[in-house]
Amino acid sequence: MGYFTLQQCVEDLESAGHLIRLEDEVDACLEAAEIHRRVNAAGGPAVLFTRVKNCRFPLVSNLFGTIERARFMFRDTLTAVQQLVQLKVDPRSAWKHPWRAVTTARTAIRMLPRQVKNAPVLAHQVTIDSLPQQKSWPEDGGAFVTLPAVYSENVERPGMASSNLGMYRVQLSGGKYQPNQEVGLHYQIHRGIGVHHAAAMRAGQPFRVNIFIGGAPAIFVAAVMPLPEGMSELGIAGILAGYRLPMHAGSQSLPIYAQSDFCICGTVEPQRILPEGPFGDHLGYYSLVHDFPVLRVDQVCHRKNAIWPFTVVGRPPQEDSVFGELIHELTGPVIPSVLPGVHAVHAVDAAGVHPLLLAIGSERYVPYEDRTRPRELLSQANAILGQGQLSLAKYLLIVAHEDQPSLNIHRIEDFFRHLLERVDWERDLHFQTSTTIDTLDYSGTGLNEGSKVVIASVGAARRELPTTIPAGLRLPDGFSSPCVCLPGVLAVQGPACPASRELAEQQVISFCDSYQPNDLINRFSLLVIVDNSDMVGSSLRNFLWVTFTRSNPATDISGIGPFTSHKHWGCRGSLVIDGRSKPHHAPPLVEDPDVSRRVDALAARGGPLAKYL
Repeated sequence: MGYFTLQQCVEDLESAGHLIRLEDEVDACLEAAEIHRRVNAAGGPAVLFTRVKNCRFPLVSNLFGTIERARFMFRDTLTAVQQLVQLKVDPRSAWKHPWRAVTTARTAIRMLPRQVKNAPVLAHQVTIDSLPQQKSWPEDGGAFVTLPAVYSENVERPGMASSNLGMYRVQLSGGKYQPNQEVGLHYQIHRGIGVHHAAAMRAGQPFRVNIFIGGAPAIFVAAVMPLPEGMSELGIAGILAGYRLPMHAGSQSLPIYAQSDFCICGTVEPQRILPEGPFGDHLGYYSLVHDFPVLRVDQVCHRKNAIWPFTVVGRPPQEDSVFGELIHELTGPVIPSVLPGVHAVHAVDAAGVHPLLLAIGSERYVPYEDRTRPRELLSQANAILGQGQLSLAKYLLIVAHEDQPSLNIHRIEDFFRHLLERVDWERDLHFQTSTTIDTLDYSGTGLNEGSKVVIASVGAARRELPTTIPAGLRLPDGFSSPCVCLPGVLAVQGPACPASRELAEQQVISFCDSYQPNDLINRFSLLVIVDNSDMVGSSLRNFLWVTFTRSNPATDISGIGPFTSHKHWGCRGSLVIDGRSKPHHAPPLVEDPDVSRRVDALAARGGPLAKYL
């Protein structure tokens, strides 16, 4: 159904058994987040926290905890969105199904926000410190808004047509912010609000920002949609909600989403920055303290009976994983029309989304020749890396559809097997060095700085992949405990990583130099040097997380029998990735033991959530 308010959504989910109320008093600082994580990991319901310590507002979390619940919330509009996407993919479908085209045209009208005179969100005025001070991880720098929809406009082209709605975390307390007067506004590289910030700098003037919290769930999804620049997130929200989004003119010349539960209005001075963070983030580590823009707060308001929605980000899978799955369902079919020749793209959630991207492309350039080397795949790889947030990928692994048409890109183990059976490490590695990576990724050489590698594999299988450790396998001194992670992939436990990056690289080079390309270890196509091989080899999830969040391709990829020819690097034996934790990495997320004991006690008392805790 098309929810107009978050309250309607909560009531509908509760009546359908998708939401449970927790009447015990819960602290918004760490405790609510740990309850959320446990319920989410168990595939449990959404949770309404009705009694929040030292706060008058209830909290709700895990709204998008399962893909089934996400589909339930948009059960009346998903088909309309998919039909609109299909019309984009194949405009001729309008002639084949004219009545569907009429429905699609009606759906498209919902993309136009409507102006309203009254805004329930303006009913009450409060201060920042009266909002829920929700904190997720022990070392977080303060309380954060984790499900905001941040609205901004271009000062050079004002109006909703050039607006941006994005989900950028907002720090409410801590740091050097003036209490109740300033909040931190963190946005990562390649985000739409950056265009507006740059325009304000050119104009030499501040720009206004409104932060919406709550409202229809459609606003959350629209804010995280990776839309092309210039396409309105407000329009997508209208389609998902099933009606034109109500926008109020506002008292500060910037529209306000009328049905949001809370709104923080303010101004960003383009040159003013303050330290923001730390914050437990979606790669499974803390994003550290860095300078980011500051929002000077003019007004904080909320509707009657407002509910504060929140989520918790951390090592995947988390609730934001379902956002990705839902978005893929909605937009996946459009990929071939945007990227000709590309059949599918998959940002691997277990690896932190941006570190690892899988793709299936096509080899059509010279059909009269045997496919013996990647050609069109490399063009497609460059096109993928030129698309918005896909450009943040560190590892892009791409294979040809023609080699195995039945290959399912979401069956990750099958994908790796297919690629590693065919890859030629002398030819198929293509690096980009000194480039941009995800702001939250600390494996690189600095903030937003790192490297990328494209691994393009094509043709018939060239090797069999071992699944057991062969007798007689030897390891150099200081390396031990080999463990098979996947067919053809061996994790080796290495020495602790030294403080010097140069010494760390030399350890791996010495490991590689101890072998010849015909040695037994080269039966494994890929070797990963790690801190704990048993942990890495215990699950696909662990292998993906450790290998791809803890390595920077240009500095952490080595190989047995390496060579450089015409600036191209390759190796004649196994490829080796250094997946160890390094001193410049951010620390991993660990829960507070005292909070864990409190949640354990809550579970022991029984109640509606006991089986999930």
